[in-house]
Amino acid sequence: MTFGQVLLVAVLAVPALGAVAVAATPRDRAARLVGTVAAALTLLAAVPLVFGGRGWVAWSAGAPAVRPWHQLDLQWVPGLELRLHLGVDGISWPLVVLTALLTLLCCAYTMWRVPDGGSGRALVALLLVVEVGILGTFLALDLVLFFLFFEVVLLPMYAIIAGWGGADRRRAARKFALYTLFGSVLLLVGVYVVVAAAGTADLVTLTGGAGMSRGTQLAAFTLLALAFAVKSPLWPLHSWLPDAHTQAPTVGSVVLAGVLLKMGTYGLIRVAVGVAPEGARWAAPVLGVLAVAAILIGSLVCLAQSDVKRLIAYSSVGHMGFVLLGVATLTATGIQAALIGNVAHGVITGLLFFLAGAVKDRTGTGTLAELSGLRETAPRLAGLLAFAAIASLGLPGLAGFWGEAFAVIAAVQVGGPLWTTLGVLAAVGGALTAAYFLRLLRQVTHNRPSPAVGQVGPGLAGAELTAWVPLVLLALAIGLAPTLVLGVAEAPVDALIGVVKP
Repeated sequence: MTFGQVLLVAVLAVPALGAVAVAATPRDRAARLVGTVAAALTLLAAVPLVFGGRGWVAWSAGAPAVRPWHQLDLQWVPGLELRLHLGVDGISWPLVVLTALLTLLCCAYTMWRVPDGGSGRALVALLLVVEVGILGTFLALDLVLFFLFFEVVLLPMYAIIAGWGGADRRRAARKFALYTLFGSVLLLVGVYVVVAAAGTADLVTLTGGAGMSRGTQLAAFTLLALAFAVKSPLWPLHSWLPDAHTQAPTVGSVVLAGVLLKMGTYGLIRVAVGVAPEGARWAAPVLGVLAVAAILIGSLVCLAQSDVKRLIAYSSVGHMGFVLLGVATLTATGIQAALIGNVAHGVITGLLFFLAGAVKDRTGTGTLAELSGLRETAPRLAGLLAFAAIASLGLPGLAGFWGEAFAVIAAVQVGGPLWTTLGVLAAVGGALTAAYFLRLLRQVTHNRPSPAVGQVGPGLAGAELTAWVPLVLLALAIGLAPTLVLGVAEAPVDALIGVVKP
């Protein structure tokens, strides 16, 4: 095995073995430490995947559209022709590193604070199982394997919400499970349609259509796009998200918003668009309209929210709308906008949920009407909240700017009355995003301290800074040097567009 193949195996094996080790460790704090070490080793294995195997720089006619930097292709179930085919390229690698980083930060956070509801050992073990499912989804190059990893996430995430969430956690967990199961059924049928028609589940072979008829591609894309729309979630299949975020513990919200939602948008790009390009071209205008509807409706709903976590949750609907708009353009600029928007949203929204959890832990409430004057009692916490909000609203120089700006530019570049209108309306949605985040900051940080905020001290725990500072630095780094994401994704995106365009 090459070094890259060893790393691919390690990225999945380390958190899986770590979850087993955590479950087998009797002492709670020691178990949480074991889980944190496993998450750190996973990140150390994920980062070097960017090195080596990158000799190609541009797509050429006749070459496969998916050319991994490293891949491992082994027989798994020979009788069913199933293969253990893993690989990583510039589209998946940023999401792999983001998943490993956020899981590490969440595990480290539990060393300081474990939410009420259960043992910290069980929570960390479940976080590592979720990590295995998400990483496997990003690394799988076999459609059946992709589906299996996609489903691994469901039960542990349900358990995290139901076990350590808020007062209404069980209803929120059931809603999350039912919506996700609905998407899973659609995904399973879509996978069956593709594999039965093409005779293979290999994503490298399938990308570009693999000779499937137009009717098959239309049916497959419809099923796959709906399945991924539930997970992302994309309007109007988003209603499970606010309840899940509001009731989930802080670390659950961070993983849910930071990387679990990205499984849907990644699947839309890698699987739905890549495997059924004719279906993508046929549905592109509808996807564009739905994307802009998500941006506008999500922003307007945020303006009416009275709870911090629900506001941040609904903001994800709008941000994922920008991602979908970029994908719907089926251009290199649009896909790049979707990819950097994915990463930026994971970094910034993960930070926002960490900070919202800190505010709620200190004040005992997340209701906006009961929060004011935070900058007077906890200026450092208020400053970090302001930074995260401004990054999320798309201030130039911070990570949130590039995805939204490029998505609007991509829509306008496509041209025509429809796409130009969609680009203009998306820009209006960006202005509304600024409005609701500025409303949040005015309510929470300004004016005289409310009774709940008046009891908050100015200090920040070392564990909190350890979890938050890497995300602050990443938001700055991606904002100032977007090539960190766009540079590694350029060639794979060009290759994908080369087979998607007629």
